[in-house]
Amino acid sequence: MTHSIKTSVYSLLLLAQLYLCFFFSAGFYKNQQWLILLLPVAIFSAAKLMSTLTQLIDAKVVNSRYIKPLVPALFALVVLIFWQSMTKGFDVSKILLPAPSEIFVAFISNIPTLWADFKQTYMKAVLAGYFIGCVSGFVVASWAIKSRFLQNSLLPLGNFVSAIPIVGIAPIMVMWFGFDWQSKAAVVVVMTFFPMFINTLAGLKSVDPLHNDLMHTYAAKSTQRFVKNQFPQALPFIFNALKLNSTMALIGAIVAEFFGTPIVGMGFRISTEVGRMNMEMVWATILVAALAGSISYGALALLERAVLFWHPSVRSAQAK
Repeated sequence: MTHSIKTSVYSLLLLAQLYLCFFFSAGFYKNQQWLILLLPVAIFSAAKLMSTLTQLIDAKVVNSRYIKPLVPALFALVVLIFWQSMTKGFDVSKILLPAPSEIFVAFISNIPTLWADFKQTYMKAVLAGYFIGCVSGFVVASWAIKSRFLQNSLLPLGNFVSAIPIVGIAPIMVMWFGFDWQSKAAVVVVMTFFPMFINTLAGLKSVDPLHNDLMHTYAAKSTQRFVKNQFPQALPFIFNALKLNSTMALIGAIVAEFFGTPIVGMGFRISTEVGRMNMEMVWATILVAALAGSISYGALALLERAVLFWHPSVRSAQAK
């Protein structure tokens, strides 16, 4: 059997399982048990297709850069097919685990509500808290690199604050700043300040002594040493903190909304819909949060590659 025929057969088996799980009536595995045999065959076919695509990428064929995203996309499709097949095939209760198709319908049917929640949680609380926490962490680290007193004082405090659970901070912030987005932004500031401070401080300390000697030889001023030597060397550490904080900020804002919020927001929606047993809406809100976190992280990763094109870590990754 030639390679192209094998690929066609694998694709047809995967499409057959896709048709089965999305277009057959609920409980089809209970009614016709032999159909479950097609599921492992479809997963095996998908694995073979992903292996073929990976070989094409390794061989660096024409347009391999466009083939590379197909591997994770196909893997995600297999996960969705497995999830849809098990929940719909065995007619699992929606309260325990809704099928992806039901979550998608809830997502499409409630776009205005989900958009209002997204604006309240992400565009107000997360972005404001993320900006204030990251900028203040960077500024304080820039001061602390010149002061042993600040370093010795703030590093133990950072470890102490990092150990405080968010469920303990959130009610206090709600009492201090009210029920609106400001209290959630305050929680995000607390969660993002110290990761940025510690990473920036570590990056500013990582400067090569030879570079310092060179700047000293040139009689560079302290501002010139910071801008041309310390800051560029600290950028990989700063981007690590930015990416870490992008997901922590969203988690912090959502959890904080469990302790008091106006009748809008992702955390409010999740807690309310769980009480109403409307689990499709809960999963649709989780989908929005996951998409927002992934897009934020991906955008920062792309920005890091664009800004740090000269850094050995980025150049070695691009060479692969």
